[in-house]
Amino acid sequence: MLYSAVINVMVKAARRAGRSLKRDLGEIEHLQVSMKGPANFVSLADKRAEEMLYQDLAKARPGYGFIGEEGGNREGADKSHTWIVDPLDGTTNFLHGIPQFAISIGLQREGTIIAGVIYNPANDDLYIAERGKGAFLNDQRLRVAGRRKLEECVVACGLPHIGRGDHELSGREMAAIQNKVAGLRRFGAASLDLAFVAAGRLDGYWERNLQPWDIAAGQVLVREAGGIISGIEGSDDPLTTGHVICGNEFVHAELVKILKPLGK
Repeated sequence: MLYSAVINVMVKAARRAGRSLKRDLGEIEHLQVSMKGPANFVSLADKRAEEMLYQDLAKARPGYGFIGEEGGNREGADKSHTWIVDPLDGTTNFLHGIPQFAISIGLQREGTIIAGVIYNPANDDLYIAERGKGAFLNDQRLRVAGRRKLEECVVACGLPHIGRGDHELSGREMAAIQNKVAGLRRFGAASLDLAFVAAGRLDGYWERNLQPWDIAAGQVLVREAGGIISGIEGSDDPLTTGHVICGNEFVHAELVKILKPLGK
């Protein structure tokens, strides 16, 4: 499949950093791990992958800004373009040898995400999307699932853990959703949850308190696969609020209807 120049740049960078992560996954017991916060790990693998991504993207597009989870905001001469990057989404999964993690790269132009790549080196799944050009998994066109009965749907969510998130609110949200759906899942990597919705593997997904690098690439994937993505309010921008709900038009509306009042 022929990709645009910018997608080729993103894919090449993701695959190179992915090879490094895959090697580290095979030697997980040898990684030097430091604590960034309670149950929120950061590893040498994480930092090394981000630096590789920064180098490759900066070389291909000099002047673009770069926002990364580990390195923060690196301003560029070109104020209209910014890479938004998570070098290792699902760090806790990675450090426990669970192959549900990904590199996530989004490209923002004048405030709008125009392209996204999500790559899981463990199984070589490569998700790409470009605004107006569709979403793909390993060259296969993606569409969100078409189910319109919530009781037939499998929905993913985030779960707060020690030191992070509103545990009481999360409990109320899960209780409200659990008896209305066929299944509730928690996978531990927001970018892949969004990619799974785009691929029709999940019917919907919601989570609170995310960062822009968790959402950027997945946001364009969901939209290009025909899905709806917003904050909890239903019309707000998840990149701004850090809260996300997505699914097809029906599932998105139903999840907003259930979850929006609970946060008041």
